[in-house]
Order: sequence, then C-alpha cells, then structure tokens
Amino acid sequence: MINLIIFNEFIDEKERETVKAVYPDGIHTVLKQGLQCEEINIKTVTVDNVNEELSEEVLSNTDVLMWWSHVAHDRVSDDTAKRIQNAILKGMGFISLHSSVHSKPFRLLMGTSCDLTWREEDDFEFLWVCDPWHPIAQGINRYIKLEHEEAYGEPFMIPPPDELVFIAAYEGGEAFRAGCCFNRGYGKVFYFQPGHEEFPTYKNPEILKVLKNAVKWAAPQTRISELSSPNVKKPILL
Repeated sequence: MINLIIFNEFIDEKERETVKAVYPDGIHTVLKQGLQCEEINIKTVTVDNVNEELSEEVLSNTDVLMWWSHVAHDRVSDDTAKRIQNAILKGMGFISLHSSVHSKPFRLLMGTSCDLTWREEDDFEFLWVCDPWHPIAQGINRYIKLEHEEAYGEPFMIPPPDELVFIAAYEGGEAFRAGCCFNRGYGKVFYFQPGHEEFPTYKNPEILKVLKNAVKWAAPQTRISELSSPNVKKPILL
C-alpha cells in the first residue's frame, strides 16, 4: 500500500465561478477519486491547514506527496517547505503539478527560479511521449491530446532533468518539457505540466493513468531516518 497525500490550495474553486464549474469539490477531490485503488491510500490537505498537517511525523509516514498550487505559494511556511525537502532527501516521492513550479518545495528542490513563459488562450495541447520505456509512460500511446490547456513554453528555468518523459506542443507553436524526472537524495521527483484549473484535465483517463504511474514510480525504494554522514576519522585506502 502506497500512502499518498494530495495537496491542493482549494482557493480558485471557491472564489472563481469558472473553476467551480469544473471542480466544485476541489481539484484534490477529483484527483483522489481518479487515483484511488487497492494499491494507493489517499489523504488530502488544503492550504488552510497545510503547515499543521504536514508535520515531520506525517511526512515520515508518507510515501508520495502530490502538490497543486497557484495563488497562495506564500501561505506555505518556509519551515514546512524545508520539512518537505528533507523528507524527499530521505526517500519520500514528490509530484509537482502545473503551476506548482513556483511553489516553495519545488523551488527548493530545483535551486532555481523555475520561471517559464505562458499563455491562456484555450489552445489544444499534444503531450508527446519521448521515453516510451519509462514506467510513468506505460499504457500511454505516442501522445495524449488535450482539447484545451494553458500553454507553457521554454525557456523553463530548471536544472536539466535526469529523465524527460513528455514534451508538450501547443496550437500556438510553443514546446515545453512537460514531464520531468529528478533524483534528489533518496527521493524521486516528477514534474507534470497539464492541469490548468479552468479545464477538466484531471478528469481525463490518460492523465490519471500517467499520475497513477508516477505515484508508483515515486514511491520509496530506500528510506533513511536521518540526513547525516558518518564521521570517519581516517580515510579508507583501497
């Protein structure tokens, strides 16, 4: 059983009618319904209680943390972001969705601004599979077509991914590294671009398939309890 926590701000769904019409109970609720299965146990957290809910003890018992954020990055405390980073370095998996590129945890993990270009013009998006052998791409054909998505574009200010699973192409001509894998300490990180709040992207069965694959991929294979190095007084000569 994989213990998954899904974090969603749950602000746009309550304040904007265009978003409420698509996700009346929140993006986190749709993701939970779409990803729930015998292999995955799911808990959801919103921005109202994120700093209390994501304690060190909770994170130590979490296999994968999935993160959607947009307008309230600053409401996640620096201490919480650091706890998340440390949990990942110890082995917890992390899945960053859409505009959470600017979240505190993701920026800590990348060490960069994570800036990009973007447009909101209801373009279609093709998600091209560029690594069909990768576990996250299993069950997906050559591409996923989304009728409407927010267009993201390069340059995308992140370090070079350890593995690139998806590249996005849009009606307006942009290209974007849309499915990026990173190793951070003992933990695995996956960034997945689709998921604009005004479109039903997270109701798409293929998108849910990718995310379910990503949860299984990111689940810890090795986990440590402390971020410390051994104190060796003399070098070992081979």
